[in-house]
Amino acid sequence: MADVTVHAICGSLREGSHTRTTLECALDAAAAAGGETELIELGEYDLPIFDADVDRADAGDAAELARRVRTADAIILGSPMYHGSYSSPLKTALDYCGFDEFEDKTVGLVGVAGGAFPVTALEHLRTVCRALNAWVLPHQVAVPNANGAIEDGSFVDDRLEARVRTLGERVVQYAAIEPDPGSFEADQNRGG
Repeated sequence: MADVTVHAICGSLREGSHTRTTLECALDAAAAAGGETELIELGEYDLPIFDADVDRADAGDAAELARRVRTADAIILGSPMYHGSYSSPLKTALDYCGFDEFEDKTVGLVGVAGGAFPVTALEHLRTVCRALNAWVLPHQVAVPNANGAIEDGSFVDDRLEARVRTLGERVVQYAAIEPDPGSFEADQNRGG
């Protein structure tokens, strides 16, 4: 597919983030597959804690973030696992987005953990994306024991790196998919 735009949203604010390293690898593979790529660093945005009573246009950089997400054909969400789920910066970013940004959009998922597999973080992200009517790739990436899996900005395990690169390729390959039917959760998720 020509002219596929892939944005990756990094849910880690750490300077030496393994999540960022993983997303950069996935974006490199997406670019090699013909995609135009961009890494969205949440630390560069003023995103106050979400308040449904505050208009997005009045919430720091939330409107700009949503605009950038909306312009992508496919999104890769990456997060470290915190307390069995994904990070609060990514939660805040997703709260400022909605159907306009995610409906029918292809999404790839990356979860990174200092310890065991970040499966619950990936499951939680998948649930959020389904509620927004996004089409989430079946292929996802879990990076357990990240301090040993990534050294000096490179993957130690070639198989893990291949899995990350496959995710980047798949978001380009399936960016134009038209999911049908929509997520059953979507009609129930219009705000409280």
